[in-house]
Amino acid sequence: MKQKRKIGRNVPCPCGSGKKYKRCCGGPQADPSKMVAVDYMQRYGIRLKQAVDVEAIRKAGRLALATLDLVEQHLRPGMSTDEINTLVHDYTLAQGAVPAPLNYRGFPKSVCVSINEVICHGIPGERRIEAGDIVNVDVTPILDGYYADVNKTFFAGEPSAEARKIVSVAAQCLRAGIEMVEPGNTLGDIGWAIQRHAEGQECSVVREFVGHGVGFAFHEPPQVPHFGQRHEGIKMVPGMVFTIEPMINLGGVSLRILDDKWTAVTADRSLSAQFEQTVVVTEAGVESLTPYPLP
Repeated sequence: MKQKRKIGRNVPCPCGSGKKYKRCCGGPQADPSKMVAVDYMQRYGIRLKQAVDVEAIRKAGRLALATLDLVEQHLRPGMSTDEINTLVHDYTLAQGAVPAPLNYRGFPKSVCVSINEVICHGIPGERRIEAGDIVNVDVTPILDGYYADVNKTFFAGEPSAEARKIVSVAAQCLRAGIEMVEPGNTLGDIGWAIQRHAEGQECSVVREFVGHGVGFAFHEPPQVPHFGQRHEGIKMVPGMVFTIEPMINLGGVSLRILDDKWTAVTADRSLSAQFEQTVVVTEAGVESLTPYPLP
């Protein structure tokens, strides 16, 4: 049986009151309505966000979306992936933020750029975008200490029918996952919806990389698999903030990691596409903090 995490008595209470734990939910006068936050911290390490936190993440999300819009305006065949990195890096700093990927666990650039068979974590460099490529750009700014994480897959020039299919399916998978977010549903419901749609379109869902909590840090609990069974996993409650970011392959599910220790590619070299948004569980259901239209 998994043991609960012990919360120090002198740390800020997980309920968000601003009081020390011992004088709030850890004391004899604990408010039962606030105990969910304490319970989720103890059981899962999940820090629920208060309204002020959600607003700060939403603000970082607006910056993330503006960054993607800037990339889309400049994206063209012949452009190097390192040019995209420079664009993202300079714009992020100019807005008073910091690019979270830079130096994160040794990652050498400020953005992930993943082309065609690259599933995720593509390191920008000399590779040039060719006409017909699909290009995923994944940005995570840190603004005023808060993180928002978002990505899109773009077309460079005129895509093939296969490219159109995998990009459409990946976007629809994200929509299917978001539609499952509401209090009382489980994280398994999200994965189930994504897997059902992808496999129904004869595509496969990457298992090795998952969504994750975000906001106070780049990666927080919980993990959010993009495959699974209904009614399994952690129940969602208001205040949970996490990413949904299904990676969908046109071919098989297997992958390999390149010698740079970061870049993940499909083992069969088939096309892969991804879309990601940061969402918050609300009393009424769900809100995307990095919203953009999905088919």
